[in-house]
Amino acid sequence: MSGPVEVRDFLLQQETRDASLGFGGVPAPRSGETSRVTDEQVRRAQLAVARSSRDVEDCRELLDMLGLVPGDDGVPPAQR
Repeated sequence: MSGPVEVRDFLLQQETRDASLGFGGVPAPRSGETSRVTDEQVRRAQLAVARSSRDVEDCRELLDMLGLVPGDDGVPPAQR
């Protein structure tokens, strides 16, 4: 039963990392590149997936399917 605990710990780490940004707000419109996914958008998507996951394996699988797991170059496919 460590799966939900690990997901909860991950969420707490993310929230304390940058609590000033808040969560649940509407992201600001992009200016400049129209096709670029920002680091903040990826981070919020990762948090949304983690919050909705049943366990750690479910979270990993969903993040991978959505292209939110960084590749060998450190960039998630969603940002390429």
